[in-house]
Amino acid sequence: MSIIKYIMLLFLFLLPACATLILEPADFSWPIESVLKVNNDGLVQEQRFSFSFNARDLFLEETGDSLGYQNKDLHIIRGTKGYYFITANNFKNVYVFNAEDGKLKLNNKIVISDSTAMENPAFNQRTPYVELTYGNENVNLTNEGIKEEEEK
Repeated sequence: MSIIKYIMLLFLFLLPACATLILEPADFSWPIESVLKVNNDGLVQEQRFSFSFNARDLFLEETGDSLGYQNKDLHIIRGTKGYYFITANNFKNVYVFNAEDGKLKLNNKIVISDSTAMENPAFNQRTPYVELTYGNENVNLTNEGIKEEEEK
């Protein structure tokens, strides 16, 4: 009978060690956007956050031009949930990516305008949103799309 108690006691100590460790709350946001130059190979690098990726396919998706990345800047900000919001001057969309196994995977393509390209876009952190400012417009974004600001 006492051996059963020892086995049960052993399981009580071992089972918590098998549980997944969760550290929360966590805020992944960058306080301000990063404006990054795309180099001749299509790469962008953010030294402050040790962040880099190849942007050629993003420009090809947006512009249809395989060399559309040359001499361009990308506007990037990371929201509180860890999603990367990316756009550039003359884009019509904001691309939302999440990090997955050493790559950025498209989570959502947010259409800002079907007809007019954005001029001078900029991101701001406006928790719980990422605010996109372009021209005279301000738009609140989440990884799911455009959100109207909730009344308090």
